[in-house]
Amino acid sequence: MRYSFLNLAWQALRGHRDWQPAWRDAAPRPHYDIIIIGGGGHGLATAYYLAKEHGIKNVAVLEKGYIGSGNSGRNTTIIRSNYLLPGNEAFYEWSMKLWEGLEQELNYNAMVSQRGVLNLYHSDAQRDAFARRGNAMILAGAGAELLDAAAVRRILPMLDFDNARFPIRGGLLQRRGGTARHDAVVWGYARGASDRGVDIIQNCEVTGFLREGRRVVGVETTRGRIGARKMGLAVAGSSSRVAALADLKLPIESHVLQAFVSEAIKPFIPGVVTFGAGHFYISQSDKGGLVFGGDIDGYNSYAQRGNLPTVEDVCEGGMALMPAIGRLRILRSWGGLVDMSMDGSPIIDKTPVDGLYLNAGWCYGGFKATPASGWCFAHLLARDEPHPVTAAYRLDRFETGHIIDEKGQGAQPNLH
Repeated sequence: MRYSFLNLAWQALRGHRDWQPAWRDAAPRPHYDIIIIGGGGHGLATAYYLAKEHGIKNVAVLEKGYIGSGNSGRNTTIIRSNYLLPGNEAFYEWSMKLWEGLEQELNYNAMVSQRGVLNLYHSDAQRDAFARRGNAMILAGAGAELLDAAAVRRILPMLDFDNARFPIRGGLLQRRGGTARHDAVVWGYARGASDRGVDIIQNCEVTGFLREGRRVVGVETTRGRIGARKMGLAVAGSSSRVAALADLKLPIESHVLQAFVSEAIKPFIPGVVTFGAGHFYISQSDKGGLVFGGDIDGYNSYAQRGNLPTVEDVCEGGMALMPAIGRLRILRSWGGLVDMSMDGSPIIDKTPVDGLYLNAGWCYGGFKATPASGWCFAHLLARDEPHPVTAAYRLDRFETGHIIDEKGQGAQPNLH
């Protein structure tokens, strides 16, 4: 069923009785060409592009819960391509371009809103670093504007410019950045993949791998054995646990990343704003709630819940930036399970286990990477060679020293 205004009007006249399910809830078949483990945004986007761009439709997506129950629905919805290093900038700019046409591509309202992403700076040194980043973005075609304090004040007059511990000196603006509806992106890709023949199998947890010698040839699941020629692993914070089932140890730590939503208020923040003197980022949803987050919790965990010290730290950052939000109540919070790589950049590559391919290490950047991640992982699975924009995302870069340290923090995942 194709969605359109005329179809919506027709269904309304008929009492909305004839809507079809967005995707097929398939039962597993004995064998597939490719199995994607993980039914989040990255896994479903991979399956969609395998079918659409490479004509490989005998594909299954295995999700241990229901579609949208994982990290895809547990983030702060920000999309951007304001990266500095060559290994990252080309990839995230490709993702940004895919975001810009995604709703027309999928015939699904993902609520992509290019309202702008503004990173604030608070010192001369930070201004110089942002100028360098902005120049790199412009050279990569991403676009950037370095604003002084007066220009920022015109956009966000409610910020604490002069009385704060870290007065605002300006900011780096990417107007093409913004937000998208996180779970709608997952549903849109699920619908598009299902329409092209992909089997989406929910409540199907992988419990082991079937092997012939050094090669994996299928998976053991809670719904029986399923064979495949190739398997793609796209399970975010559970990457280490699932990879361990194939005797593979990854350079990844799993941490909880909390996010929060306040009660609804009138329009207050026009775009996405980040605090340059602390880890705090905020935007306003279409329902009026302020959506914000900050640092990961400071311990390794596989739980989708966080602890109070991080809540306090995030709220302190928000108060330092805009004291007016101190009167708002937080309605709800959630925790996403993020896979922190050793250099803060992702991995899209073959693994040493024949037949097993890896999409992992997205740290804070998983949601914004969804379209390009699926596009490039599908390319790798279909052609057995990396896509040009992911050539640097090799699994062995930590061994060879070709790291992509965007923040310059070294090989300590919790600092990225």
